[in-house]
Amino acid sequence: MATIPTDQTTGSHSGHRTSRRRGSRPEAPASWERPALAAVLVVAALLYGWGIGHAAIHPYYSSAIRSMAASWRAFFFGGLDPSGSITLDKLPGAFWPEAISVWIFGPSTWAAALPQVIEGVLTVWLLHRIVRAWAGPFAALIAALTLTFTPVTVVLNRATIPDTALTLLLVAAAGALQKAVRTGRLLPLITCGVWVGLAFQTKMLQAWLVLPVFAVVYQVAASGTPLRRALRLLLSGAVAVAVSCSWALLAWATPAADRPYVDGTSNNNPFSLVFGYNGLSRFSDDDTAFGAVSGTAASRTSGNTGWGMLVNHTVGPQIAWFLPLAALAAVVALVWRAREPRTDLLRAGFLLWGGWLAVHAVVFSVSNGNHPYYTAVLAPAIAALTGGGLALFRSEYEAGGRRRVWLPSAILLTVAWALVLDVPTLFASWLLLLAVGLALCGALGLWTTGSHASRGMVQGSLAAGIAATLLLPAGWAASSLDPLYAGASTSPTAGPVGKVYHNALHDRSALRRVGLDQPSDRDTSLLDYLTAHHHGEKYLLATQAAYPAERLLRAQSQPMLVMGGFTGKTPFPTADQLGSLVTTHQLRYVLLTPLRPTTPATTWVKSHCTRIRSGAYGWRTKGSFRLYDCSRQG
Repeated sequence: MATIPTDQTTGSHSGHRTSRRRGSRPEAPASWERPALAAVLVVAALLYGWGIGHAAIHPYYSSAIRSMAASWRAFFFGGLDPSGSITLDKLPGAFWPEAISVWIFGPSTWAAALPQVIEGVLTVWLLHRIVRAWAGPFAALIAALTLTFTPVTVVLNRATIPDTALTLLLVAAAGALQKAVRTGRLLPLITCGVWVGLAFQTKMLQAWLVLPVFAVVYQVAASGTPLRRALRLLLSGAVAVAVSCSWALLAWATPAADRPYVDGTSNNNPFSLVFGYNGLSRFSDDDTAFGAVSGTAASRTSGNTGWGMLVNHTVGPQIAWFLPLAALAAVVALVWRAREPRTDLLRAGFLLWGGWLAVHAVVFSVSNGNHPYYTAVLAPAIAALTGGGLALFRSEYEAGGRRRVWLPSAILLTVAWALVLDVPTLFASWLLLLAVGLALCGALGLWTTGSHASRGMVQGSLAAGIAATLLLPAGWAASSLDPLYAGASTSPTAGPVGKVYHNALHDRSALRRVGLDQPSDRDTSLLDYLTAHHHGEKYLLATQAAYPAERLLRAQSQPMLVMGGFTGKTPFPTADQLGSLVTTHQLRYVLLTPLRPTTPATTWVKSHCTRIRSGAYGWRTKGSFRLYDCSRQG
């Protein structure tokens, strides 16, 4: 751990407040800052990018990414196949960078994963910049380190899942809001609305969770009259809503015949996708809310919910290493600075990040079936509060008095909590003793040193304490470089939590990720058969739901009709539409599976088409898929 610098800008004393005067620019960086930040960014890039040629790309999203890279229609509307017959069950914004990367570099796993790595590193850099302007260089360095070593951040940045882009854009929005509060200018507040709107394009309604917090912070801490602040908030909110709904409005205004069917909806309405399928159905017992297809909520009614979700044995080791310190820092800072002027910028920052953390924690606790990686959006808030809190406690420590005990106590609290998270599995047992030893040395050193102590003694004790807090989460984070400890591609998780997905695998070679343009022998046999018997039909194949199509679309960019969308229950195509495609020679082969629900379209296939023996297309076992030839009537 590098020597902790002494530059200090966070505290409760007047000398510290003057360095953060409203509208002032942050001071020029000290000589140690740029090398320290560069080192953190290099570590982040290595953790996020090492071995991305075997990254855990999501099978469903990555198949769409390849399709979007091959077709402008699929690109804009988020088509699952190159013909753009049906969309993803998400908005396409988060996947545009991946599709562009695949278009530029070709269909490879590393090309699909590269934008996630870049987004992750940018988030670390941007958070450092924002926290530095708020609480000073020491807080910024701690925040950047904390975010870099958050396990869920590492595994997510090595995948192709929208939460990485969501997190980056919301951090950018928080930075714009902070600038609007600090400078009193309108443009940063409008920019904040734009960033939130773009974040909506990546994860829809989740992006709006920060809006109440942003509104409270601006109304409480910005300069100007209450009416002026309220009017500016309304304008910024209108911008956020307009940018958020822009894609849905364009898709809605496009005639249905000229765009893909909107997956997850019973009415082909993009607003039903956003507010029904990906909105109300997650919080309601009505799984058809606002036009959502039936059954979408059923898979979300179990797992990782309730008020203890963030600290359970699955989610806790992914995100919660600094959660007690972050919560303590937010509460203590708001209490200590309660008598400061309304426009106090330091208090506003704690209110911003503390509100971000609290709102997301409540929403995750009451929603259904959260994946552990959903919590990655909490990481910037926890990191900022950790950095700002330690900087505040350090300021009080150096000022002397009774509050000087808060700094060593915070270090001991954080390491003790890390032991609580790690001891049930003893996954990082080789780091436990080192972390405890460093924590004790650092805390005792800080407790026993007085005003007569040398600067080097204080710096050394503080460096040891901070290193102790980072060791265990860093160990869990680094473990995800091994595919055995990275979880499933559909739900990346670090450490032994990730390993449970592979308990049934005795051969480590089976953990090799199947990426873009890497078909299995079984898929190659089927694709070769379909290609050899293809005679100009629009679609190479129709499949029952997305699951059978995913691996084929990742292997080849061919038009495929995905009947029923992701769940298999979306009413597209109808039986009449399917029959019309067959009679007009646009479709010949259909792949069905009993693992997905029966629909009128699949019933039509079984009654009108002829099943082909699996040996004809090179499958030695029947498996759960059945290929039908609709050019021959059954």
